[in-house]
Amino acid sequence: MMLLTTITMVIAAYLIGSISSAILLCRLFNLPDPRTNGSKNPGATNVLRMGNKILAVLVLVFDVLKGTIPVWSAYFLGIETNYLGFVAIAACLGHMFPVFFQFKGGKAVATALGVMLPIGWSLALLLIGTWGLVVKFTKYSSLAAIITVLLAPFYTWLIKPAYVLPVMMISVLIIFRHKDNITRLLAGKENKIGDKS
Repeated sequence: MMLLTTITMVIAAYLIGSISSAILLCRLFNLPDPRTNGSKNPGATNVLRMGNKILAVLVLVFDVLKGTIPVWSAYFLGIETNYLGFVAIAACLGHMFPVFFQFKGGKAVATALGVMLPIGWSLALLLIGTWGLVVKFTKYSSLAAIITVLLAPFYTWLIKPAYVLPVMMISVLIIFRHKDNITRLLAGKENKIGDKS
């Protein structure tokens, strides 16, 4: 029974992760498709770059929730720690490769934050604080995301070591999704927060 519950939650997490709030909200408010404008990434930063702060905040909130809701639900259903990691990874993979949008999604930074929130508020504060400090001093959202996910496994080890492996796997996925950003950062061609599309 627990195996069936786990498989169901992994599938549900992927499907929830596949709901792209950036694309849907842009359609709802008659804004350009974020997949073909700005950085061409359907995420909060690109919506902000397209000039709508309120919508960017909404996208951020929804993307965090679609990570948190499946993991919290799986936890309350009694799914074991190791398998909770699969639920978390599935939510992030849904955001990156959404079945509802031709498997062309975002980088899952906000969704990754969402799946890590149930680990503890102390971890969430460390992640948000790290991201915020890097952005404050560099103005690069992508660099902030990369540094934050690189530190996430270490922070998790300090707080709840049992979750280090799934967090590490999520970090690897997110860094892989930022490979183009890394290339642009090294070449000095990456856009900063506040740059318009």
